Amino acid sequence: MDSITQIVLGAACGEAVLGKKIGNKALLFGAIGGTIPDLDVFLGDLLYSNAIQAMAFHRGIMHSIFFSILASLFLGSFFKFIFSRGSKLNIVSKSQWIKLFFLSLLTHSLLDCFTAYGTQLFSPFSDYRVAFNTISVVDPLYTLPFLISLILLMFFNRQSNLRAIFLKIGFVVSSCYILFTVTNKCYVNYIFKQSLKDNNIDYLRFRSQPTILNNFLWYSIIETDNSFQYAYYSIFDHKDSKIKWREIPKKYDLFPLKDKNIQVLIWFSDGYFSFTKTKEKNTFFFNDLRYPLMDENDSDSSVFRFLIKKTNQEWDFIPFEVEAPDKKSFQEFWNRLKGI
Repeated sequence: MDSITQIVLGAACGEAVLGKKIGNKALLFGAIGGTIPDLDVFLGDLLYSNAIQAMAFHRGIMHSIFFSILASLFLGSFFKFIFSRGSKLNIVSKSQWIKLFFLSLLTHSLLDCFTAYGTQLFSPFSDYRVAFNTISVVDPLYTLPFLISLILLMFFNRQSNLRAIFLKIGFVVSSCYILFTVTNKCYVNYIFKQSLKDNNIDYLRFRSQPTILNNFLWYSIIETDNSFQYAYYSIFDHKDSKIKWREIPKKYDLFPLKDKNIQVLIWFSDGYFSFTKTKEKNTFFFNDLRYPLMDENDSDSSVFRFLIKKTNQEWDFIPFEVEAPDKKSFQEFWNRLKGI
């Protein structure tokens, strides 16, 4: 999920482990631990000259259970050594430092698993990307109650029972919301699949996920032999409204599917992808169809797309300007969320 959410969750882990011992400092160290896995964005740019390979490094080894164990052992030992003498933090044992960082690192990765991006939780032993697709990468209803709880507890003494109460409120409310997203997904999947059945649409694969910033408007895409089909559903839609499925032809014979870097993109998109030609030779858009379209009537308006070009004898994606949603697009999104 977004960086603020991961900082909040990491800080909460720090408070749970060391809040009574070192007070608000525990929030700081937990926030550091909750931020570390996402540093792979910068590390990937240093390790790879190819932007596709660098992108694939994100949510890889540094988001794994393996990394959580190794990094917590290292960080726990490091911070115990740094604060072993001449500091009020020397009251914290090495095992407590390790526990703080292990929880803040691991919960970061586990929370990411509920999004659609995918997390290589079992790396380096498997490159399988765990993605439950129940929550948006940015969802204020998860983050804000948790954040408010942590802000409130900061104003109380580390020995105050109110700190523990506010912390529990933050954990319980956020956990209940995650449970709601799982339950909501089960309901939405039933609606989508019933629509497919009613329309006599056969499919090979099916997936669904919420749109950005909410858990009410959902997007689904299916794969058939020759195309993908996508649709939207809001839990506020009227019971008599019908889900409309739109088609995206595959047309894979026009593009270099066997190239190693294109294969990385296909793996990254879990095989839900399409290509869009451009006017320039050997340049095209790779559309990751796991994510909703900015305009549901335009199959080429994927939110997550890459401008691909062959440079230095290999395919790579190049920077391009992404147009921010205008007022009209936002209004259409809001109206669709409210239901039809």
